[in-house]
Amino acid sequence: MREIDKIIVHCSATPEGRDVSAATIDKWHKERGWSGIGYHYVVRLDGSIEYGRMVDKVGAHCKGHNKSSIGICYIGGCDSDMNAKDTRTPQQIASMLELIRILKKLHPGVEVFGHRDFSTKECPSFDAKNEYCNA
Repeated sequence: MREIDKIIVHCSATPEGRDVSAATIDKWHKERGWSGIGYHYVVRLDGSIEYGRMVDKVGAHCKGHNKSSIGICYIGGCDSDMNAKDTRTPQQIASMLELIRILKKLHPGVEVFGHRDFSTKECPSFDAKNEYCNA
C-alpha cells in the first residue's frame, strides 16, 4: 500500500441537482486522455459512495499531490450559471463526513484539504480543510 498523508476533496463542477456517476466521470477523464477516473471515491447526490480508482493506485486529481493522497469528489459544486457554489445535499454532507472519518482511521495522521488549497480553482466550492480538520 502506498503512503497516504492527504485526503483532497473535489467537486465535479456540475450544476446543482444534476446527478453524475463515477462511470460518467471515468468516461470524461478517458476523453481527456487519462487512463480512467482520477478520483478514488465519488459521492452522489443521494449520499451513495461509488468507487473510482482503487486506493492503492495513484490518483489523477491534484497535480503534484497525487502520489500520497486520496481524492474524493462530490457531485455538484456549481449553480445553474456554473458559478462556484457549495451544493452538497444533506446526504452528501453526512456520507462525506463518514467516509473521511473512516479514511482518517485507516491512515492515521492524514490531513484533509480542498483542491483549492493546491490550485487557483474554487473547487470544491467550500473550505474542506476547515470543515474536516476535527473530523
